[in-house]
Amino acid sequence: MKSSTVLAKPICLIVVSFGITISFVLLSQPNPSSKKPDPMARSFVLWLHGLGDSGPANEPIKTLFTSPEFKNTKWSFPSAPSSPVTCNYGAMMPSWFDIHEIPVTADSPKDEGDVLKAVQNVHAMIDKEIAAGTNPNNVFVCGFSQGGALTLASVLLYPKTLGGGAVFSGWIPFNSSILERVTPDAKKTPILWYHGMADRTVLFEAGQAGPPFLEKAGLSCEFKAYPGLGHSISHEELLSLESWIKSRLQSSS
Repeated sequence: MKSSTVLAKPICLIVVSFGITISFVLLSQPNPSSKKPDPMARSFVLWLHGLGDSGPANEPIKTLFTSPEFKNTKWSFPSAPSSPVTCNYGAMMPSWFDIHEIPVTADSPKDEGDVLKAVQNVHAMIDKEIAAGTNPNNVFVCGFSQGGALTLASVLLYPKTLGGGAVFSGWIPFNSSILERVTPDAKKTPILWYHGMADRTVLFEAGQAGPPFLEKAGLSCEFKAYPGLGHSISHEELLSLESWIKSRLQSSS
């Protein structure tokens, strides 16, 4: 992917390290199983990329989910619009919402207004899929880095119970007052959070702050820490995600 010469070094790390992760995972993937799939209802996985990345660049992820349960899964990899990013000196780049500083810490400033605009767009994608016939319990939102932060905000503020939200190396992009808007049904949506302990772009402390913050509001969050992992997604994490989604898919029978 082309990068502007004005990009700050931490931003470049987000894009480059993720590309390396995808290549490693594809090379490590075994041959797909020839097992006959069970009858499964339609499901939907929405993947939200990180800052400076694109949807098409992340599409290889879906080739890793070879279990028969994903035979009727629709995948969506939207791209964020280009907008100026404060932490990158106002440079234009694909971004779901503005980020004020890198590395992101547990106490980094939050642009809630910008985040809520992005959430509305994600909700429109989910609404469209549910209107097409997908059970909300078979809708999963996943995201990396900035996309992980948006994933968290989107599933919490969606009025219905979804299949789940998976956050990779993300952070909490809003203040606690937002939790007052979380509906009882939304509180039933399970959240899975992955974070590398060697992450220098979104610090591990930002990830660690997630579960206690959510649990105070009555939300369930499973947190998985990975020693030695930086700001990227590992093969092990994606295998875990596949199993996690499989266990929650609703059968058509």
